[in-house]
Amino acid sequence: MSRKCYVTGKGPKTGNKRSHALNKSKKSWGVNVQKVRILVDGKPKRVYVSARALKSGKIERV
Repeated sequence: MSRKCYVTGKGPKTGNKRSHALNKSKKSWGVNVQKVRILVDGKPKRVYVSARALKSGKIERV
């Protein structure tokens, strides 16, 4: 199971890390996901949810 938000679909992003000398190297930014229990089809399920979805009240925790 990947670290991807169950509600919003947010996942890790990739890009380049640039130094002052403009050297390039690959870098990935992880998403702030928490493992929480939520109601899915009326049953509690443990899934990854982004912190923004938790703060905005898009889901109901069990």
